[in-house]
Amino acid sequence: MSSPMHSADDLVGTRAGEALEASIASATRALLGSRQADGHWVFELEADSTIPAEYVLLSHYLGEPADTALEAKIANYLRRVQGAHGGWPLVHDGDFDMSASVKSYFALKMIGDSPDAAHMVRAREAILSRGGAIHSNVFTRFMLAMFGVMSWRSVPVLPVEIMLLPRWAPFHVSKISYWARTTMVPLMVLAALKPRAKNVNGTGIDELFLQEPHSIGMTAKAPHQSWGWFLLFRGLDSVLRVIEPSFPNQLRARAIDAAVAFIEERLNGEDGVGAIFPPMANTVMMYEVLGKPADYPPRALTRRALEKLLVVTEHEAYCQPCVSPVWDTSLTCHALLEAGNEALPAAKQGLDWLKPRQVLDLKGDWAVKRPGLRPGGWAFQYNNDYYPDLDDTAVVVMAMDRARRASRSQEYDAAIPRAQEWIEGMQSRNGGWAAFDVDNLEYYLNNIPFSDHGALLDPPTEDVTARCVSMLAQLGATIPSSKALADGVAYLRRTQLAEGSWYGRWGLNYIYGTWSALCALNAAGVDHQDPVIRKAAAWLLSTQNDDGGWGEDARSYRLDYSGYETAPTTASQTAWALLGLMAAGEVGHPAVARGVEYLIATQTQKGLWDEQRFTATGFPRVFYLRYHGYAKFFPLWALARYRNLRSTNTRVVGVGM
Repeated sequence: MSSPMHSADDLVGTRAGEALEASIASATRALLGSRQADGHWVFELEADSTIPAEYVLLSHYLGEPADTALEAKIANYLRRVQGAHGGWPLVHDGDFDMSASVKSYFALKMIGDSPDAAHMVRAREAILSRGGAIHSNVFTRFMLAMFGVMSWRSVPVLPVEIMLLPRWAPFHVSKISYWARTTMVPLMVLAALKPRAKNVNGTGIDELFLQEPHSIGMTAKAPHQSWGWFLLFRGLDSVLRVIEPSFPNQLRARAIDAAVAFIEERLNGEDGVGAIFPPMANTVMMYEVLGKPADYPPRALTRRALEKLLVVTEHEAYCQPCVSPVWDTSLTCHALLEAGNEALPAAKQGLDWLKPRQVLDLKGDWAVKRPGLRPGGWAFQYNNDYYPDLDDTAVVVMAMDRARRASRSQEYDAAIPRAQEWIEGMQSRNGGWAAFDVDNLEYYLNNIPFSDHGALLDPPTEDVTARCVSMLAQLGATIPSSKALADGVAYLRRTQLAEGSWYGRWGLNYIYGTWSALCALNAAGVDHQDPVIRKAAAWLLSTQNDDGGWGEDARSYRLDYSGYETAPTTASQTAWALLGLMAAGEVGHPAVARGVEYLIATQTQKGLWDEQRFTATGFPRVFYLRYHGYAKFFPLWALARYRNLRSTNTRVVGVGM
């Protein structure tokens, strides 16, 4: 670890301003030094061990020639992230997770690690002491069924004939989230044809079970599922299990053709189906079971897309769940716009890179519920035109608007209103905004056996709603003049928890949600003395750690959450808390000064912050993320905001974020 750049003592008296300026300058230089050649930013996006493990298992499923050098590096990574409990966690230093542990053990054994090796013995003991691999989730069971470890009776029936259902049917692919849709469509083909992995070495993991694996039936009810709905869907699954084998062959062929057509319309070049790992992996396996050779163009294209997700260093390698260039670039531009001075040309170059990536010509899956709406958003990845998202779009627009205010340029004048039109049109009927879809409110579907993860839907959330409110307000909308803004603010008022915080769906967790909501309410003109803002600010102040920073961990997503619990400080969560408090008018509060002191004191000689902990969320309780850029641009943003507000008379944040 690099040594700290400053000590807290440097902040005493007249040296405080100098230390702050030096910290901002150092962080700015480091951020500028991480630019790509064409002016954009993309940082590593790390998930838990399941994605690199699945990458290894996919290669062996396909019977590909072993890339021993790559597998050795992935093995090094998997061994390093093994937990002290012997298994593998979902977050850094987190609790044991059964599915992550089963997949990681299987991948290491597939690579060649001996079951008698000390780390494998520890993993096996940890798995067996918790009841064994029978407790794996549905996705893991599908993988184990395709390897012949478990039988197909252990997974839910997923009839590919679903592809032929009308849109009014209780279950239709348009009624689930984009990530579930793109993952399930190729998986339904696999479930229909029930392939068997090539698995040339015949590697198995029967030793991870306390019973004969092929005797295992369906999964138990998940904690989030209601007994009534669960029993109804379990009964339907039982019926389908009996009648599915007798479905007419011609009907099944039509359904498989429909699934393949759905996928091929969304192949997305070398950025892959949905631009996320699970649909890409399932699509490659789908082509395999359909008899398409490795050089069949759609299969080969998707396989190359998976290769692009690898992060390979001298000693380790892992596979990312996706890449985040639009998100990284837009947020970095905000930090640089806040820093000002020599950072402004780089921010402009980043925005110019973003501008042509606005989706203007293709109506994606969102158009099922908004057929008359023109496209106008940005996707998260390099290319993913079928699935632009509202969070990225709002953040890009706010950065462009800040840049045009500063330069009085007109070059973003077409992009901004087009994006605003799309975001306003994507507002759900409850006043909130979701990430990718609109009115995705079929909550009963989270009770189907397949949805043991509880993340089948994309309903409106507090953090995305806050971002859209922030954007509309920054562009000049007011509560009296804009129904969309008024409804969004009303949604935020309704969803504030009694303790004063807001839930964070895409960032971890209540600190993220509260920062987002406070920025939105401030931008919308809600008085800082309004109880909704006072309660939120008080909550943030009450959660500050003794070291001056803020932290929150994945346990806050548990279903019986009853209030904040202390967690180790991180730089990114500290920055969110500071930005939230400053949006609430608390720039002069001693707690804000202490948070700034913490960031300056923990900055390294490289100008950055060390952050191993995961502070972002893929799916609560199931899948978490570590954005390697968060500890680079958010602290700079907070420090520069603090400096800038301290130099103004009003000390009021005048932008949406």
